[in-house]
Amino acid sequence: MKYFLSIIICLTLVTNNVAAQDKETFDATTYTPPKGWKKETKNNLVMYTTTNKKDTSWCQIGVYRSTVTKGTAETDFDESWKELAATPYKITEAPGSDSVVEADGWKIKSGAGKFIFNNAAAMALLTTFTGYGKSVSILAVTNKQRYVEAIQALLGSLELNKTETTTNSDTGMTSDNTTTPVVPANNMSADGYSFSTTNFDDGWTSVVKEDWVEVTKGDIKVLLHYPKDGTVFAADPAPLTNAVWNILVAPRYSNLKNYKTTYISTYNRPYLGMGYAKENSSGKDVFVVLFRQGEGWIEFVTPDKNSFIQQYKFDPETVQWDTDSDLMNPLANMKVYNKFAVAAADFKQKWTSDFTGIQQLYNVYTGNYAGMNMNQSNEEFVFGAGNTYNWKLLVVKGMVGSAKVNQVKSSGTFTVPTNWQVHFTMIESRARTYHAFWSCIKGARILNLLDADYPGSGIYTKYGLAK
Repeated sequence: MKYFLSIIICLTLVTNNVAAQDKETFDATTYTPPKGWKKETKNNLVMYTTTNKKDTSWCQIGVYRSTVTKGTAETDFDESWKELAATPYKITEAPGSDSVVEADGWKIKSGAGKFIFNNAAAMALLTTFTGYGKSVSILAVTNKQRYVEAIQALLGSLELNKTETTTNSDTGMTSDNTTTPVVPANNMSADGYSFSTTNFDDGWTSVVKEDWVEVTKGDIKVLLHYPKDGTVFAADPAPLTNAVWNILVAPRYSNLKNYKTTYISTYNRPYLGMGYAKENSSGKDVFVVLFRQGEGWIEFVTPDKNSFIQQYKFDPETVQWDTDSDLMNPLANMKVYNKFAVAAADFKQKWTSDFTGIQQLYNVYTGNYAGMNMNQSNEEFVFGAGNTYNWKLLVVKGMVGSAKVNQVKSSGTFTVPTNWQVHFTMIESRARTYHAFWSCIKGARILNLLDADYPGSGIYTKYGLAK
């Protein structure tokens, strides 16, 4: 029997609060499980099973606990295939697999293989996600093609925890970055918020500046530049990087030498510009690297190139179009240091979050257009005197032409139990506590909230201040 499976994986970028009640969280994954299937939770996985006695069909989907990545998406897939599929189901043939695809910072690889169960043909379908220092595996086994739709639905609902997992070189244990807020002497930072400095437990310190967040450790300085006009436009890598260098970097240096640009050809193409220069503010000779992958330009300033290599484990001057893009992960991950603690006095005015998701549907058998499914939401917090608030969520969901509109409202008071949490007395139908922090842009801040009841998703809802 020949099996063919094409799975489109859609990683949700913003938490959908209405759908949260239907979702479940396990370790690094949040997803919508298949309805009516039997659930079994073990130490390292959650298993969902369904059977049909009439046609003796069955299917199992296992969501596995994340592990530390072996280094590449291919290696993670091969290791998971051997451990989860090949060995237990005695599959001797190599799996048929797709090329690695990339989405939202994750490298995704899928594969399938045949095996015999109860004297009948069956198949194993494995998808692995590699990124942020970890690997996540989801394995489905079934004897009927018709269960592919349920497998695809679970994968399509998936939200993955982006918190970086690192390995402590002394203990070999993995850990997530934690932070300590620094209270300003006057209890208020220059931009009107309570905290403008954060000391991270890995040795980095972040400080809010007018045009960037400045992150330092030892003699290394990293500038997380705020968005600025003229720094993002359609262009080839060299012209774009040159233009941005002249806007963000060049005014603060002199005597630039050995300047060059380069890039890596991948879906979210990394751009790099670099050179040796004199820093005008200190008069010191430094090595400067300008970097962008996805959102935001980041500037790295080190005393020399060897200091950069020692910290980030690669020589930027050797990067070319076919370099392994995984080398850029330590640079891209510096974005997590745009993070500052919260205080009750910070919560004021109106904050909103908007989400839109659209799916164009086509019949898998005929190829005919089957309509458009849409999900739109607008969430709003209005903070008032005496730690009071009003909350509102408006949702439009369903097929275009028959979409349903729902709205819920709540009000109450809030407290800040720690500098990284906020508690509301009523959101929709119950009290809720959120993990919280501020991130900064030019002249403003963004409020990031993660429901503490769903910490495994690692996905924060971002709220912008209404003008």
